[in-house]
Parts: sequence; C-alpha cells; structure tokens
Amino acid sequence: MAAGSFGVAHLDKAVAVTEDGKSTSLHVFGSTVGDALAKKGIKLGQHDEVTPSVGSEINDGDTITVRYGRKLTVTVDGVKKEHWTTATTVDAALRDLNIRAGSNAKLSASRSQSIGRQGLSLALTTPKTITVSVDKKKLSHDTTAATVADALRELGVKHDADDKITPAPTTPLKAGLAVAVQRVGSGLSTSTQSIPFSTVTKKDANLLEGTRKVITEGKKGSRTVTVRRTTIDGKLITVRPVTSKVTAQPVAQVVAVGTKPKPAAPKPSTSSSSSSSSRPSAGNTSGAGINLANAAMWDRIAQCESTGRWNINTGNGYYGGLQFDIQTWLSENGDDFAPRADLATRAEQITVANRVYAKRGLQPWGCRHAA
Repeated sequence: MAAGSFGVAHLDKAVAVTEDGKSTSLHVFGSTVGDALAKKGIKLGQHDEVTPSVGSEINDGDTITVRYGRKLTVTVDGVKKEHWTTATTVDAALRDLNIRAGSNAKLSASRSQSIGRQGLSLALTTPKTITVSVDKKKLSHDTTAATVADALRELGVKHDADDKITPAPTTPLKAGLAVAVQRVGSGLSTSTQSIPFSTVTKKDANLLEGTRKVITEGKKGSRTVTVRRTTIDGKLITVRPVTSKVTAQPVAQVVAVGTKPKPAAPKPSTSSSSSSSSRPSAGNTSGAGINLANAAMWDRIAQCESTGRWNINTGNGYYGGLQFDIQTWLSENGDDFAPRADLATRAEQITVANRVYAKRGLQPWGCRHAA
C-alpha cells in the first residue's frame, strides 16, 4: 500500500500554466509539457508559442508559459502587410515586429489597445511634407494624413466634383508628393448668328444682255446657338455646341439677267479727232477731287445698270450704281474714296467713271446706249 501511494504521488505533479500572462494551477498525471497542455485542453496553433517546448519533461512546481499568436495587419503609408505576433498590445507588437512608429506618427488605434486572439488591423501614417498647388498658390504642408483627400481637408481646400485633382484623392501620401487642384468651371451661353441668303438668277428677255436687275432683295436669316464653355483655372478650354435653333429663315435674292440682244454700236468715225470731239468732255480727271462732269449721263446709265441704286451689292461681282468690278474701280484709283464702288457716294462713283470715260469712253458699260 505504501509503495503504491508513493508511485501515484510521484506521478501527480502540480504545475502552473500561464496563458498570455494569466496563470492557473494544474495537477497532471503525466511527464511532459504536452501532457499538461492536453490536461488543460490547450491546442497549439501554427503561430502559438510554449515554454518549455511541448516535448520537455515537467517536474512538480514547474511553470508552463503559453503565448498565443495573433494576426496583425499593418498598413504603413498605404502599404499593407500581415504579421504574426504573440504580443498582447499594439505598442508591444510594434516593438516586437520592429515597426518604427515614433511619437509623431499617426495610429488608427491606441498604443495601449489590447490585441485579441482574433487579431487586429492597424493603419500607421508617418509624417511627411507635401506641396499643394491651388488657386494660384503653392502650399507646403507637413502631415500624417493617409491620402490626398485627407491632406486637402486638413488644409481646408474645398473642391467639388468637377474640379480636377492630381493625383487622385484616394492616392496614399508619400514624402515630396506634389498635389495640384485645378478649378474646372462649366456654363452655358447663348448667341444669335446670321444665316447667309442664297442668290437665284432668272433670265429676262426684256433686259439687255449683260444687264442685271434685283427682283427680290435677299435677307439674312438667324439662328440661336447655345454652347457649353469649360474653363480650367479661369482659362477657356473647350466650347461645345449644345443646341441650335433657326429663328428666322433666310430669303433668297432673285436677280433677273438680261438676254435681249444689245443694239448694234454706231460705226466709229474714221477720224479719231472727230470721234473725240463728238464725245462729251470727261472734265478734270487729274487728282482726287470730285468731278461731276456728265452727271446727267451717268444718272441715266445708272438707272439702266442698277435702277439708280448707288449702294447696291448683289454679290455678283459688280458694285454701285454704275456696276464697277473691283479691278476697274481700283485701276482708276477708286480707293481714293472707298475699297468698293458700293461703299462710295454717287459723286465719288461719277468721278471715277469720268476717269474711265476719259480713257475708254463708254465701252465698259453694257448700258452705254442709255447715255
């Protein structure tokens, strides 16, 4: 009996088991740390630690220390990594893992926060200097913000959905990052535009060949155009049409073109001197002054050429009451008065006509018979 009692007593060992710093006493009929853990119902995972090792022998009064592994997910300045630690607080885990987190670093959890068996996710942002260009200013900013958007909030930089932020607001910050905020504006504007009229010609047997007569005056139309103007920092970037609505249709100009054969011209005199003497004087054609010689004759010709409208411009290449083309007008220094005949006065057109008449007579005019 005595020997049996001694054997049982010898096998029964009193040990202490400490789990993450919490100690309990345990009587074990076994010889190894593994036996004690089994008696306690402790199953070790891949990342758990036990001291002494599982296969070590135990003696009466020994202490077995169990430290459970915890998964710690740490995002440092936007870079995420997973770690396993047996530390039970954030501060201890950072030291064990050699993760530098100075006093000016920003943590998403308190340093004294405990880490449960289920693990913990932690964000750590280190201080860094960035520059922000906005509203024609360049700002230097020291921050522990995690993203561009966070830094802009710290600076009080407001922006709307249209504004352009480079890099994107979700971009993690890094030292030396340059951020640009561009103000994008967009608005509608409306204007009225003219629509040119077309010209239609009709043959008229009652008008002499080379004679043109406006039957219906052309009228320009109009349209209302709405465009969207987009600006970046006040500078116009794009103008895009939105709507276009015709408010007045153009009216085509109708011009009658004579087809009636011209009467035969009188035979020229055999004597150039007699021909010259029978033709009215062109007056003083030297200089740029006004010359109204033969004014009644030019009024008659103008009535035939343009129905006496001295400012007419039908778009046919002939201008004014006497229907000068540009080449003839300029060759006789018509630009003394205006770039085109229709822009000159009646007196100025007659003055230039007398210059032509002095050199070429009435030959350039289809309505010379009206003289």
